[in-house]
Amino acid sequence: MRDIKIEKITLNIGVGGPGKELDAAVKLLNIITGEKPVKTTSKKRIPTWNLRPGLTIATKVTLRKEKAIEVLKRLLVAKGGKLNEKNFDDHGNFSFGIAEYLDIPGVEYDAEIGIIGLEVAVTLMRPGFRIKRRKLRIKKIPARHRIVKDEAIKFMNEKFGIEVEK
Repeated sequence: MRDIKIEKITLNIGVGGPGKELDAAVKLLNIITGEKPVKTTSKKRIPTWNLRPGLTIATKVTLRKEKAIEVLKRLLVAKGGKLNEKNFDDHGNFSFGIAEYLDIPGVEYDAEIGIIGLEVAVTLMRPGFRIKRRKLRIKKIPARHRIVKDEAIKFMNEKFGIEVEK
């Protein structure tokens, strides 16, 4: 019950508005993952940024199981096998950004896409974490069973050989 696993990884590209950039971002996520991305919409009105509720501004894709591990390995190679300690939160999850998709192995430059970066969020879990999402008798995860920052760093070091800098 103490084994840590990757629950999911989420790749996100925010472009700020609809148009060519959003279409290029959707195409890029499709190339990287082989899955169909979902477009996300804004919820707030921010006139200075020309945002209004319901405006499509970003795209994301969520991967689970073996596909998530396979894509994560490629993304960590693009990051150089190093992460910063600041990338990890207190609940054992971590995220990082990739400035240019060209760093990812197996992805070639496409003139239609141009140069785009993306964000990667990784959610870790242990067996028994389902109790916080089940329909009946929802409970909190006890403090002794939660994943802390040090355990997440140790897991990434052992499983993926990632070096974590301070």
